[in-house]
Amino acid sequence: MTAEMRKVYLDNNATTRTREEVIAAMAPYFGGIYGNASSIHQFGRPARTAVDEARNRVASLLGAASPEEIIFTSGGTESDNFAIKGVVNALRSKGNHIITSAIEHPAVLNTCKFLAKEGCLVTFVGVDEYGVIKLDELKKAITDKTILITVMHANNEIGTIEPVEEIGKIAEEKGVYFHTDAVQSAGKLPLDLKNMNISLLSISGHKLYGPKGVGALYIKKGTKITPQMLGGHHEMGKRAGTENVPGIVGLGKACELAGKELNAESKKLTELRDYLYKGITSKIEDVRLNGHPQNRLPNTLNVGFKYLEGEGIILNLDMEGVGASTGSACTSGSLEPSHVLSAMSVDAADIQGSVRFSIGRDNTKEDINYVVGVLPPIIKRLRDMSPLYEKGK
Repeated sequence: MTAEMRKVYLDNNATTRTREEVIAAMAPYFGGIYGNASSIHQFGRPARTAVDEARNRVASLLGAASPEEIIFTSGGTESDNFAIKGVVNALRSKGNHIITSAIEHPAVLNTCKFLAKEGCLVTFVGVDEYGVIKLDELKKAITDKTILITVMHANNEIGTIEPVEEIGKIAEEKGVYFHTDAVQSAGKLPLDLKNMNISLLSISGHKLYGPKGVGALYIKKGTKITPQMLGGHHEMGKRAGTENVPGIVGLGKACELAGKELNAESKKLTELRDYLYKGITSKIEDVRLNGHPQNRLPNTLNVGFKYLEGEGIILNLDMEGVGASTGSACTSGSLEPSHVLSAMSVDAADIQGSVRFSIGRDNTKEDINYVVGVLPPIIKRLRDMSPLYEKGK
């Protein structure tokens, strides 16, 4: 009888395992406390109290000035859509120009492309070799018709952290709203929205050990925005629809735990990430680090294995019980090369062999040792079959 294969999940930027504490916090709101949070009777009041408490917890993690600046949504994609479309609709009389970066998540890029077809002008600002947005280019792009800058806090594929405070200052000086997608950074990096010039910020529950199907949009007090979900007067009139009370409670609990553990967790993840990279590079030749070498998410390692296809590496790792990805989970069904790495001017052949390892709170040093043990034979076997490798030697 063979021993059970070790399973190592290193795709936490795609989604995380919901924490037991979060599941326990949500449980009562599936059955025992089932009232509508917008009902004023005794069945609805406990649900309203739970939603209000969750709003406080999310606001606390983000460092928002007030809980009323937090609007619950179905996730990061809805929050991004709401922020961008909502501002464009609200400021039509002021202008129609949006500035974004070339490496945004598809939830932002595709929304901007959609709005371009609807008559908006969109500028896609370039990034440097590490994936950092070119601030000079961004400044030059601003016109009197610019109404919104939308640039992510940290990139989901390579982990590079963008200079959001500097962008916020630029936006404030020019009187332009600034939205940032913080789906990957919330709970991993410190946020203090009271002291950052950010108008809108998106988060998602399932990226920080909360449930899927729930997220939030921070809307700074005074920011003009048009609701995109129409119906009742839920979420202070900004997002119609009966509140997903269990999901909201779960998001709130996840944010509370993330806030308490952020510093210790960041230290642990950084050590594991660097340990993994050291293990890979000590045993495998022709490896490229994608993203900023220091200024990136503590849990994210994106490396390119020359002469190979990333998909082949992922499938072989899967057979060894290891879960990783070639980039964003939202584009994993696409055969197109990574738009993030392409924007960084990475060689097309090197893009194909890139793999993202995103470490989570459940991972251990033993997990990393296991991956470093199974990966070199995979790379050797695939390179021995690769015609590109023969040419490159």
